[in-house]
Amino acid sequence: MAAVEASGSEEVKPHGGIPEAHFLEDVDSFMKKSENTSAEAVIKRLDEQHQKYKFWEVNLLQRKKRLKLQMPDIVSTLEMVLFLKAQKSSPTPLSTQFLLNENVYASATIPPTDTTYLWLGANVMLEYTIDDAEKLLKKNLDAAQEGLKSTTSDLDFLRDQYTTTEVNMARVYNWDVQRRKKEGKS
Repeated sequence: MAAVEASGSEEVKPHGGIPEAHFLEDVDSFMKKSENTSAEAVIKRLDEQHQKYKFWEVNLLQRKKRLKLQMPDIVSTLEMVLFLKAQKSSPTPLSTQFLLNENVYASATIPPTDTTYLWLGANVMLEYTIDDAEKLLKKNLDAAQEGLKSTTSDLDFLRDQYTTTEVNMARVYNWDVQRRKKEGKS
């Protein structure tokens, strides 16, 4: 797969920079190349690439899990902001209960408001207007969904790459076995 050319002379690799594993059609001609000194060295190089693919897979699976955990929080926060937006025009305050700690709730009365506070993480909470909070949460939700889609695509691509690498390792190994048999008979 060719790299996609970006503006300028830099090349941007698809699938998060994961290199493509090329299937070895002709093992004989591949092994005749000057950089392929022995089957063991080629198998070692392919195994190192295989280990890199496995490392990328672990990282992508962690990213996918993190995104899947973030999305429900973003959705519920967005729903609450939309609810506050709808309640903004109501003259009566909203009575509710909120979670303080596991199984510990407190009662609160919330007057109609134009602002809300969003917890950004790392002990940071910021005040936003209801409209700005809605825009931010929608943007974050879209980014999380796009990230999940991209990560899933990268994982599919990665699985193809390490399967191709495993097949290439087997083909080089079998080529070496056949070569040794021929050398033993001569």
